[in-house]
Amino acid sequence: MMLVIDVTKGMQTQSAECLVIGQIACQKMVVVLNKIDLLPEGKRQSAIEKMTKKMQKTLENTKFSGCPIVAVAAKPGGPEAPESENPLGISELIEVLKSQAYLPSRDPSGHFLMAVDHCFSIKGQGTVMTGTILSGSVSLGDNVEIPALKVTKKVKSMQMFHTPVTYAMQGDRVGVCVTQFDPKLLERGLICTPDSLHTIHAAIISLKKIQYFRGALQTKAKFHITVGHETVMGRVMFFGPAPANFNEEIQENVFDFEKDYLYQEEYLSKDSVSSEENKENDQAGEVQLPKQQWALLEFEKPVTCPKLCLVIGSKLDTDIHANTCRLAFHGVLLQGMEDKNYTETFLPKLKVYKQKHKEGQVERVMDDYSVIGRSLFKKETNIQIFVGLKVKLSTGEDGIIDGGFGQSGKFKIRIPDGLKPDTKMLLTAASKKKSKGGKGDMTKEDESSKNDSAQPVTISLIFKRYVFDTQKKMIQS
Repeated sequence: MMLVIDVTKGMQTQSAECLVIGQIACQKMVVVLNKIDLLPEGKRQSAIEKMTKKMQKTLENTKFSGCPIVAVAAKPGGPEAPESENPLGISELIEVLKSQAYLPSRDPSGHFLMAVDHCFSIKGQGTVMTGTILSGSVSLGDNVEIPALKVTKKVKSMQMFHTPVTYAMQGDRVGVCVTQFDPKLLERGLICTPDSLHTIHAAIISLKKIQYFRGALQTKAKFHITVGHETVMGRVMFFGPAPANFNEEIQENVFDFEKDYLYQEEYLSKDSVSSEENKENDQAGEVQLPKQQWALLEFEKPVTCPKLCLVIGSKLDTDIHANTCRLAFHGVLLQGMEDKNYTETFLPKLKVYKQKHKEGQVERVMDDYSVIGRSLFKKETNIQIFVGLKVKLSTGEDGIIDGGFGQSGKFKIRIPDGLKPDTKMLLTAASKKKSKGGKGDMTKEDESSKNDSAQPVTISLIFKRYVFDTQKKMIQS
């Protein structure tokens, strides 16, 4: 990557965003300080040195620390200057680029996929698409698909740097001429082996928050999602490993549909844990964050992309003049959903659950093996659907919800192992005090029990519910 900086201005918001994208997508970088012709000749060298030091400091904590920095004037005098003006420093830049360049290992196998960045027609020959081959290879006479236009075309001829070729492979820069179509329909995009790319309506990604993004990443929020050459609006839902799998090693680039995952209201990071929790956790040491977090992305319009491609989420509607990073997260696309009705056909396979915790109180004892509870359900709740669920009393006994009791949302709990003598004493003492408070109406009785010095016995009901379970079943371990 080459990061071009105006030497008179230094890093701008957009240069910082380019640097963030570089850290996600590139391994090597060269910084170019441009427009040195605008610096007065006497002070030019010291101004360049000053800006070079500033850039080195900026890059100190990035993966590009210590990268080459070259000063140039690509077009001295600006765009209006006569062509006779020679550029400054460009030959030095070319030498630096040569020293930094390396040949990656390239592989012609697999499906053909090419990123097209320009498209034009040649009369009597066809339409030419120029770009870089991302994977696989292509030969004369092959059929290639243009997924965005839903058409397949035959390769008539190819050129690399004005030289006709019959074959090109991964990493090659090539112009591919196919049978005629309107070039205005495709300025940039992808072309590929027919049927090898998927058009998806939603996706599961593994992701990381970009540290410079201010603010929380909230579930249900909308972001601009960039996938390949496309940017579309998408809604997110974050989730992490279930507590039982918290410390398990995560396999990279695969998503396991057999596992349970815990729903999150937001992406968890050091700065997302609220200050209250921090105060409590400061004594308990570090807040533990999951090794990996995921998101379900739901796109407003379908996108065409390869599996495992890079995904970037951003808030591009932020004011560009506000000095703030608009890039929020980046990740890898693990699983796309091609079916338009994915909410019915696909999402039920995704086992993301919410942990539910309800609390109530024991109203009174019925006998050694049962009590009446209250305040766990609203008056209008259908208690039938909770029958059979396990509860725990604050005194330690396990119970099972047996059914409703009366009309006011009270219910009966069966205690299979019986009440402990202490619990019985505690509850009978509380109800005796209550009955002493007069045989008045219910509300007074309820108030007197609240002001009672005896600690009420609480009932906890804990269950989990899968977010995409159509039957909304309540599940207990």
